[in-house]
Amino acid sequence: MHANPVRLLTACLCISLSAIFPAAHADISDILPRVKTSVAGVGTFHPLRTPRMKLLGTGFVVADGRHVITNAHVAPVQMETEKGETLAVFFRGADGVNVRKAEKAASDVEHDLLVLRIEGEAVPPMRLGDSELAREGRVYYFTGFPIGAALGLYPATHRAGLAAIAPIYTPPPDARNLTAKLIKRADNPFLMFQLDATAYPGNSGSPLYDGDSGAVIGVINSVFVKGAKENVLRDPSGITYAIPAIYVRDLLEKAGLATKGGSGAASDEIDRPSGNTREKRR
Repeated sequence: MHANPVRLLTACLCISLSAIFPAAHADISDILPRVKTSVAGVGTFHPLRTPRMKLLGTGFVVADGRHVITNAHVAPVQMETEKGETLAVFFRGADGVNVRKAEKAASDVEHDLLVLRIEGEAVPPMRLGDSELAREGRVYYFTGFPIGAALGLYPATHRAGLAAIAPIYTPPPDARNLTAKLIKRADNPFLMFQLDATAYPGNSGSPLYDGDSGAVIGVINSVFVKGAKENVLRDPSGITYAIPAIYVRDLLEKAGLATKGGSGAASDEIDRPSGNTREKRR
């Protein structure tokens, strides 16, 4: 029995086209409901203040569902604890805003990361991806609360192209611009992500994630990084930066929330890189 030449040609053409054009990416709207469930506002709650909630930044749930990652600079240095002010995270749900009391569990000052432990039931966590696989030119997304309280606790999602993977520290052209902080960072100029998107006050701590899987590859950070990358600029640019997720993984392991043995709820939510690639982002 002879094969139909038209069908054979069509099959070959389909195979060729599939090799040239990869499968379409999943619609970001498919994973947004899950992402929004895991993204929270970070700030303080004061029962006698108007408004009672003060939104300072963004965070996202990780590990066992009772811990939140954010930027260390988002947490206030001082609070009116004697008057009842507490560190808190805020979740937007179908019934309104859910306020959870929080406390600092672990921090990484060098990479401006903070782990918060929250009260109440576990919240579905976001999965950590392998930031070593991030590639320049790819498109990612971040979800958070831009401009904080001005726009309300409604998570907004932005698309961002990965424009560059570069050291956090670049030597200034004029030595007069050197500061003690910059000199210290020069000793360990770890790599960070530079994005072609604009993040606003309130976006700090937002997860930067893959649009197909929802896996987090970085944490949005402008204040901390701009102080090193754009210290010589009179008017800082609108460029957005992100700290690679490998440092989130390191911090979670330090806090006992992720084990390399593969056991426990925390480790089940984390994609681990194969091989020793950590030094590439240092």
